[in-house]
Amino acid sequence: MSALSRLTVTETRLFFREPLIVFFALAFPPILLVIFGAVPAFREPEPSLGGLRVIDLYVPITVATALAMFALNGLSQLFASYREKGVLRRMRTTPVKPGLMLGAQLLMATILSVATMVVVLAVGRLGFDVRLPRLVPAYLLGYVLAALAMFAIGLLVAALAPSGKSAGAIGTVLFFPLVFFAGLWIPRDSMNGVLLTISDLTPLGAGVQSLQDATAGHWPQPLHLAVMLGWTIVAGGLAARYFRWE
Repeated sequence: MSALSRLTVTETRLFFREPLIVFFALAFPPILLVIFGAVPAFREPEPSLGGLRVIDLYVPITVATALAMFALNGLSQLFASYREKGVLRRMRTTPVKPGLMLGAQLLMATILSVATMVVVLAVGRLGFDVRLPRLVPAYLLGYVLAALAMFAIGLLVAALAPSGKSAGAIGTVLFFPLVFFAGLWIPRDSMNGVLLTISDLTPLGAGVQSLQDATAGHWPQPLHLAVMLGWTIVAGGLAARYFRWE
């Protein structure tokens, strides 16, 4: 195994020792989808939604919510805690450099978030007959760009937060407006013009629409791809500029 692989395995084991983070990152999104699916009205076709059901809309929203949890409540808090405890500083005196830790954390977050996405899609399909994405490459493209944007925001929080607790607090403050505009409380298809415009400019709003388009068999719209790339570049650049190893 390479150093990156070994460190990723180690970080994954440490991640699973944090039951609260594990629950909200891995278990909560599928449970949330089951709760939505248990509402009878959500399983009935809606003429105002073009014949779709509300539960059909909530699958990509739940996938996006899981990404937000990984980025804002997992990645940011873990990295800020490592810096606060001096782990990153001590690593600089070993052959394993802090940059390798960053790679291991991102790889772990990617693998686990993809696993969560697969579980959510399986629950939607097997439990509520939600159709799977018709255009898989487009779905993966939208998912990867949404993940990159959210991970960049998570690293920016880790860069600015002085401690693990403050990173968790900042992440929580950012989490709720982001998932709101992703459609968690009001699906995008039910938003008015102003809310929909704001949603289009947020990373999760653009991500959800891209996933919905791919599920329907269409490629993501250029605007949404540009929005996710823009958030990745800006947040990632600021994270690199202000990140402190100690």
